[in-house]
Amino acid sequence: MARAEDGVAPAPPDLSTVSEANWRIAEARYAAIRPLLESERRSVVDVEQCARQAGVDRATLYRWLDRYQATGQCSALLPGNSKGGCGDSRLSDPVEALITAVIDDHYLTAQKPSAAATYQELRRRCYQAEVAAPHINTLRARIARIAGSVRLRRREGTRAARDRYDPVVGAFPNADWPLAVIQIDHTPADVLVVDDRQRLPIGRPTLTVAIDVFSRGVAGFYLALDPPCALSVGLCLARAILPKETWLARQGIDAPWPIGGLMDCVHVDNAPEFRGAMLQRACAEYGIDLHWRPVGRPHFGGHIERLCGTLNQAIHTLPGTTFSNPAERGDYPSAQKAAMTLDELERWLAVYITQVYHQKLHQGLGMSPLKKYQQGILGDGERLGCGLRPLPADPERLRLDFLPYVERTVQPYGLRIDEIYYYHDVLKPWIRAAQPGSAKRPRTFVVRRDPRDISTVFFFDPELKQYFPIPYRRLAAPSMSLWELREVRRRLKAEGRHSIDEAALFAGYERLRQIEAQALDATQNRRRAQRRDHHQHREPLDPSVGCAARPDVDGASLPEAITPFADRYVGRRRE
Repeated sequence: MARAEDGVAPAPPDLSTVSEANWRIAEARYAAIRPLLESERRSVVDVEQCARQAGVDRATLYRWLDRYQATGQCSALLPGNSKGGCGDSRLSDPVEALITAVIDDHYLTAQKPSAAATYQELRRRCYQAEVAAPHINTLRARIARIAGSVRLRRREGTRAARDRYDPVVGAFPNADWPLAVIQIDHTPADVLVVDDRQRLPIGRPTLTVAIDVFSRGVAGFYLALDPPCALSVGLCLARAILPKETWLARQGIDAPWPIGGLMDCVHVDNAPEFRGAMLQRACAEYGIDLHWRPVGRPHFGGHIERLCGTLNQAIHTLPGTTFSNPAERGDYPSAQKAAMTLDELERWLAVYITQVYHQKLHQGLGMSPLKKYQQGILGDGERLGCGLRPLPADPERLRLDFLPYVERTVQPYGLRIDEIYYYHDVLKPWIRAAQPGSAKRPRTFVVRRDPRDISTVFFFDPELKQYFPIPYRRLAAPSMSLWELREVRRRLKAEGRHSIDEAALFAGYERLRQIEAQALDATQNRRRAQRRDHHQHREPLDPSVGCAARPDVDGASLPEAITPFADRYVGRRRE
């Protein structure tokens, strides 16, 4: 594992393993140095001013800057994630956590206590925790860093904050350069797609799309037969951030699509898939502000909604279109005319975006989205360009950070998720591991999985700070998606199976495949088979890049019980 003493930035922790208190500390430190990161010229006076506002000395602020700039990720500012120095703050981690907590649950409340009253509460909590209370000026400095809109909303209500801080002009606020603000949303595509076997209709796909508000260019999109979920949001954002040349080449498209890089802000509505902890922490990890659309203010989502309408208007020219509503469709036989598969529709959308939409005149801009984007990057005779946006150092790690996760203990049989077992030798040191500081509490570990293919999960080693791909324990078992697993469970319960184990799940999946093979003329079966085929052609996670490679496993089965490594080996590994 890379060490800070070697001059290499330490590997970032898995975001889901960070406590809420420590994450707030990292965000507060990032807020303290952010004005310096955004400044073109950084003077000693600027650093000293930010240090005073943060309640730390200048040397501490410089250390925070060095740590953040080494990785460009917020997790570099977590307590204890130092480069081997004498410490990042004059305050201990427990005191930092107490300050954060007292501001959150005492100061930012409808009772609106003063800073002095809040400090008395902080002193009381420090006394109970048997730690020395900081100076009152430290607390005042932390309170001063709270955004005015947040302070007003938490202490006086949403309406007061909206009336004072929300914009009323027609232009979207702060979208002054490329990728300053990205809006993302879902829409049903107004077309029926067919399966690629019998070419029969299987339904309407869901389109998730992201727009760069400055240029009105499409930053990325994701098309699937699955309902809107956190996965589709994460995959759309990952595609928006990462370079698209390789993906376009696989599609056989020779056209520029330069829009990409880490954006400043992602603007979304209030749907559940945009509220998950995974998305919030992944955005914060890469320095992306996640903003939700104010309730009852539909104009805040106007750009993405107009783009969805524009794309669907273009889709209305395709065979099998459903149009926008039954009245517009009239007597048009959408199911009979349907002709495009999901993969073909995805390629058509990529061609339309890169060769038509990005190239044609946008009435609101007076130029094409592509030209507007390039103008913002390179500048023109009147305004300097902002330059190319930074890219993540590890693309595959970014994709993993946007995947859903679960927490599991490691048992002698390996990992068990939804009654399915996973195993590899890299799990041995963690079998029946106890929670640090508590010999009786079992330790849980973060396991991420791609719902499109659950035959392999990704185990995060908390010491090596790497992901390891872990396959099925039954190596000969068939791959399946999470949606297929849920369908198998539903069918087994409908058959009266109250106890469902792994053998029953895989047997039920094989029966499901047989039914599909015998009855592919049924729309539901064709849709399920097409969804599976589409998932198998997804952009794969590369274990050699985003996580540690695992050695090959010989044999088709594993013993019933796996003995953990000797304690002597585990102790040596953890030294």
